[in-house]
Amino acid sequence: MTISVLVVDDDTLVRAGLRMMIETQDDLVVTAEAANGSDAVALANALHPDVVLMDIRMPGTDGIEATRRIASAAVPGGAPEPPRVLILTTFEIDEYVYEAVRAGASGFLLKRTPPEELLAGIRTIAEGDALLSPSVTRRLMHEFARATATGRHATDVSNRDLSRLTDREREVLVHIGHGLANREIAKELNLGESTVKTHVKRILMKLALRDRVHAVVYAYETGLLTPGKESH
Repeated sequence: MTISVLVVDDDTLVRAGLRMMIETQDDLVVTAEAANGSDAVALANALHPDVVLMDIRMPGTDGIEATRRIASAAVPGGAPEPPRVLILTTFEIDEYVYEAVRAGASGFLLKRTPPEELLAGIRTIAEGDALLSPSVTRRLMHEFARATATGRHATDVSNRDLSRLTDREREVLVHIGHGLANREIAKELNLGESTVKTHVKRILMKLALRDRVHAVVYAYETGLLTPGKESH
């Protein structure tokens, strides 16, 4: 299966470099490019790419607002799901991570990420998984702590009751919140990796969560996890 990618960056050279790198792969193709968030939203709605590689700082509509519009777009019956957004930026700043994840991004990578990791990240996102490394999770935790202290983030957990989860699923969600991959969770809980994968799918389904990144947000916003503490 060929994975279609929309490249969004206001730097022409960056877009050209990303296109060249992506199109060295037999299973990846760049369907379009955009230099700003508004064009990105229009192209995403028109072309339905599998993955959007999104810069953050751009003129006009920035990458975070564009991500929010793409991720929240209404999907007509039978139409493809909204594209999954992979944030690609030079800015390793806590609030950018926090806002990008809350906007609906499925992953976050820095532009200095080695090419093989970026290409693997595109495939990971396209397969429906999320890309949130422990280091990014730590940044997210820090920003949640700040937001909680200032009362800045609003929690909407209607129709997502933790009581729907089994004890084991809650354990798995806690580990997801700490940024662990399925393999690491399996080791921590002495389970098979396939069993952990099943638990993750059930968690997302029961709580109506989009992916692992959304699950991390949920774990902190509900108080299941608190920055600096293990769990409630």
